[in-house]
Amino acid sequence: MHHIELLLALLALMFTSTSEICISRHNISAIEGELFYLKYCSSASEHNNETATIKWYKNNESHGCIELNSSSSPRITLRDSVLEFWPVELEDSGSYIFQMGNDTHKWKLNVIGRSKHNCYSEKLIISKTVEVQKSLPVACKHDYYQPLVNRTALYKNCVKIKEGKTPGLKKNAEFADQGYYTCVFFIPHNGRLFNATKTINVTIVGGKDVELNCSALANERDLIYWNLWDENGKEPNVHEEKVTKIRTPEGKLYVSRMLGIKNINEKNLKFSYNCTVVSEGGTDTINFVLLKKEDMDDIPGHIFTRGMIVAVSVLVVVVCLVIMGVIYRVDLVLFYRHFMRKDETLTDGKTYDAFVSYLKDCGPENGEEHTFAVEILPRVLEKHFGYKLCIYERDVVPGGAVVDEIHSLIEKSRRLIIVLSQSYMSNEVRYELESGLHEALVERKIKIILIEFTPVSDFTFFPQSLKLLKSHRVLKWNADKPLSYNSRFWKNLLYLMPAKMVKPCGAESEVLPVLSQS
Repeated sequence: MHHIELLLALLALMFTSTSEICISRHNISAIEGELFYLKYCSSASEHNNETATIKWYKNNESHGCIELNSSSSPRITLRDSVLEFWPVELEDSGSYIFQMGNDTHKWKLNVIGRSKHNCYSEKLIISKTVEVQKSLPVACKHDYYQPLVNRTALYKNCVKIKEGKTPGLKKNAEFADQGYYTCVFFIPHNGRLFNATKTINVTIVGGKDVELNCSALANERDLIYWNLWDENGKEPNVHEEKVTKIRTPEGKLYVSRMLGIKNINEKNLKFSYNCTVVSEGGTDTINFVLLKKEDMDDIPGHIFTRGMIVAVSVLVVVVCLVIMGVIYRVDLVLFYRHFMRKDETLTDGKTYDAFVSYLKDCGPENGEEHTFAVEILPRVLEKHFGYKLCIYERDVVPGGAVVDEIHSLIEKSRRLIIVLSQSYMSNEVRYELESGLHEALVERKIKIILIEFTPVSDFTFFPQSLKLLKSHRVLKWNADKPLSYNSRFWKNLLYLMPAKMVKPCGAESEVLPVLSQS
């Protein structure tokens, strides 16, 4: 059975297309230790001349011209117009002559020594350039001995990647596919297994041209150039163009030098292109690096839709949280103080949490304002929330120096609560106000809380600094509406007061009495 297969293979060799197996070039090379053949293809008229005698000769400097026959060497086989070497060796180098009647053909054979470090010879390489993402076919098929091939192995950079009868590679090219592909053909002959190789150097190019522009404002004698060399030399697809000089309307010289890169490949992406400008002031260098844009598959529609829904939902939640944080900022701060048991009054050395400044005249027209300052504020802030207030009528000892006493009490307080009304500015409170404003704006030792007991439409009678504070820390009291301890007014006031740990007391839903108007 084996002999029948071998006979069929030989018949296939005889009828193989001559355009694929004939060797017409005069200078050829072969690798030591591999099987090799020379085949002459005669013209049609000569092919019909069956009586012509075929002879093969070898001509070298040492032995001259010698006719070859089947007994010349056990490695040489003569079969009509084919001369085979099983295998070819270094000593086979020389000139070979085929003669058939009056027709002759001559080859000069150079046998190359086999490399000990590579699976291929750099002198016998087929180069192929493929554009990235285009078809990359690597076919392992021997031009002449394919019918006799027992098996074939495909190597990339001398590392086996495939093996079979006719292994190959067919895919869309990527930069990582660049390299040396070697087909090793194993062919049996007279009980031995011989091999032949074919190596293809595949270069992947980007398919795009790029120009890098290096520009600078320079003088006539300044030098601008590209540094294109590394330890491996300059890439062949990179070239430096001439310098362009343009004089600006302001009289300055604008110098530009372009760098052209043809068919970007992977080496170009890894290389650092440096442009250097040498002037009297020194040397400046700018670095250019080409970045690879990764190819991404299209996102499936359902995944894209889900992603958009999730992104929009997250955005809506974030916006809602921000809005809620703004609206309930005071409640969140008060909750944080209570939860963290925060107390700002322990180590500042002050006696009072707030000094209350109000109109001292308790006449009939100002009775409600006076009641609010000396009764309602202390009842809520002191008895319910645990703060300590300084009330002039209650805490200032009669007979002392009023001005010095008020200044001292304000310095001992953490806040200054000013109960504003249309009648507030009087001689009795002017010094309290001025002293407190000095502590707040100049010394920055106290914070001011403004409470509009009654709407104030005209601020011309107040100090300029108080007008600036009005838009920041100001609360409005509604004397006609009963307010519980949980009302927005008291929460805002607590927010402006210093953080302080207090024990809860009383019912939080208790409603304060309404101030009746006289």
